[in-house]
Amino acid sequence: MSHQIEVTRTIAATPEQVYALVSDLPRMGEWSPENTGGKWIKAATGAAVGAKFQGTNALGKKKWKTISTVTAATPGKQFAFDVTAAGMKVAGWGFSMTATDAGTTVTHFWDDHRNSIIAKLTGLALGVKDRASHNRANMETTLEGLAAAV
Repeated sequence: MSHQIEVTRTIAATPEQVYALVSDLPRMGEWSPENTGGKWIKAATGAAVGAKFQGTNALGKKKWKTISTVTAATPGKQFAFDVTAAGMKVAGWGFSMTATDAGTTVTHFWDDHRNSIIAKLTGLALGVKDRASHNRANMETTLEGLAAAV
């Protein structure tokens, strides 16, 4: 099973300013409707390829944690990571930035790494039948929040 979603928005900020926000794990909860933040773990102190962090998430009264590994960390260009939960691959997430005359075009992307059985089970557990549509709406909200934060 593979779903890939991209949402793009131009934000009135430099690519470096956007990168600083999206790689600031504790602040992600300020603009994401599902991710409530994160913290660097296993001696990691910041965004670097291979660094790990624990993400916290909530959907209604349901809360869960994930472990992520940074796969891209180029300031002003891209911040991306792979997510696992309970030792299983969940998804790839990230942000890419391109400078424009109006600021920065930010593309927020998601790639579902779950197999169809796990996708169905997690959908039932969280009450989200269509994760792709759910994530698209959340990603749009996240970019709106980022735009407001700069």
